[in-house]
Amino acid sequence: MFCSMCTFLGCCVGIAAGGLVFAAYKLGLLYQLFHKTEVESPRHGGESVAAVLRAHGVKYVFTLVGGHISPILVACEKVGIRIVDTRHEATAVFAADAVARLSGSVGVAAVTAGPGLTNTVTAVKNAQMAESPLLLMGGAAGTLLQGRGALQDIDQMSLFKPLCKFCASIRTVREIIPTVRKALAIAQSGTPGPVFIEFPIDTLYPFHLVSKEFGVKNPPKGLMGKVVSWYLNNHLMNLFAGAWEARDVSPLPVDIPLATDNQIQNCIELVSRAKKPVVLLGSQATLPPTPVDDIRKALEDLGIPCFLGGMARGMLGKNSPIHIRQNRRDALKEADLVLLAGTVCDFRLSYGRVLNRRSKIIAVNRDKTQLLKNSDMFWKPTIAIQGDAGSFLVRLSKGLKGHRCPEDWPQSLKAGDVTKENTNRAKAEEKTEHHLNPLKVLHCVDELMSEDSIIVADGGDFVGSAAYIMRPRGPLRWLDPGAFGTLGVGGGFALGAKLCRPDSEVWIVYGDGSLGYSVAEFDTFTRHKTPVLAVVGNDACWSQISREQVPILGSNVACGLAFTDYHVVADGYGGKGYLIGRNQEDQLRDIIGQAQEETREGKAVLLNVLIGKTNFREGSISV
Repeated sequence: MFCSMCTFLGCCVGIAAGGLVFAAYKLGLLYQLFHKTEVESPRHGGESVAAVLRAHGVKYVFTLVGGHISPILVACEKVGIRIVDTRHEATAVFAADAVARLSGSVGVAAVTAGPGLTNTVTAVKNAQMAESPLLLMGGAAGTLLQGRGALQDIDQMSLFKPLCKFCASIRTVREIIPTVRKALAIAQSGTPGPVFIEFPIDTLYPFHLVSKEFGVKNPPKGLMGKVVSWYLNNHLMNLFAGAWEARDVSPLPVDIPLATDNQIQNCIELVSRAKKPVVLLGSQATLPPTPVDDIRKALEDLGIPCFLGGMARGMLGKNSPIHIRQNRRDALKEADLVLLAGTVCDFRLSYGRVLNRRSKIIAVNRDKTQLLKNSDMFWKPTIAIQGDAGSFLVRLSKGLKGHRCPEDWPQSLKAGDVTKENTNRAKAEEKTEHHLNPLKVLHCVDELMSEDSIIVADGGDFVGSAAYIMRPRGPLRWLDPGAFGTLGVGGGFALGAKLCRPDSEVWIVYGDGSLGYSVAEFDTFTRHKTPVLAVVGNDACWSQISREQVPILGSNVACGLAFTDYHVVADGYGGKGYLIGRNQEDQLRDIIGQAQEETREGKAVLLNVLIGKTNFREGSISV
């Protein structure tokens, strides 16, 4: 009996002791025993963020300023990171997305708490679906005020967990450096994507300011008052304990899935036997670590006809004999082997239904879900490889050294290309009932834009035509939203592109509907000296919707716009606007040349082109 009682008491004491140790751990008491809180230090958490970003080679942070995040912006500027402020938070994220795509590093945006963050949701989702490595940093209410009705306090983590690969809320200043390092590595590993870090305001400002907010003016009397005062003081001391100890800020290793040697060998055998192979190259093939020029050379060495989509547009230059732009559905029916290199069997490939069931299919994708999407219904891969598409193509080409696709196959497809494009060219010369022929406008822009131009696609009808007419001159010279089909990317994408490639012409191809989302960024272009060129196909209509809505439902409701003076808006924001209608048709080339000269002199330019209706319909830009 006595032994049982001793055992019971021992268990109780052990449980109590364990509880006390756990409480001490949660309250930071154990950590504070060994790590000092420097109450006199003027340093703040924003400096820790800036140190990590600089160590990772981050050159730009895009933002719309707010008091919650001011320490991050000020600290970044002090260490040489350029702060680029926009007129909408979504634009800041779109700009960071563009930087990620063009630079091969992580794009970074910082916005304030609450509505600042909710304004970014569409842009973050677009980055997720486009597989862009992006770090979003958001402000938040203080650590003790969350859930208590503080200004702009909402459950931000629940919003971003479905959109991001990694989400974290900083609870002490000492967590900032390891958390930011981890987030940057995760953004680039596996299938790249956005990550989110929430920074409560008291983790970013210096001790002497935060301590003023922790003081209780009229604490409860007696024991409760002492407990409250002790708890607040302990929370404050733990918040800054060990904050300024030296920590490693260098990049963590990035994990990239690669095809195995055995998988490569199996693919070599399939490709070597194919008589009519086709490559469908998607945006994922442009991701680091393989340089895009190496991928281009690999494709040229293979000699296999290629259809390019998304960021892969321009991979083979302007006039490659193996780049096929037209009649993709017919080519896939004939092909005896199809290589899906970063291309997904979603709506863009009719969920896999366009693939010939007799074809051998090699699918390569970093994401297993995307790799096998709809393979349970409409198609089956012969070989499915969860790995990096770019490095796969280079290794495949080396393994097939000396072997080339039979030349009559790409030549026959190219002949079909020429026939179709000559037909389209003839359509560009037709007169529309009103205003200018949009196809003629696009052909003219394509002929006159410089060889180093980057094209940003933001729209529906007009941009869908541009995708079949305009030819990116090289790799990483085409930016479109990707699979999400988001409108409004134009201003942010162009801003990020011009900062990454300041010597290149950056053209935004806008529909008049999509322009409304980001026309205010002409102010940003002016203030940050990023002179871009925008050509707006202004048909006073959401034409891509109207074209189906009217014949099916008999009404044009909500589709009509106006022939708005968008060029005047550009002038008002410090840019230069031109109105181009039928009366200026003969001067079209001269006006474009004048616009190009304006950008060389530092002005952002908007060409407001009044266009008519045509019967040219090839599909969406994401095809």
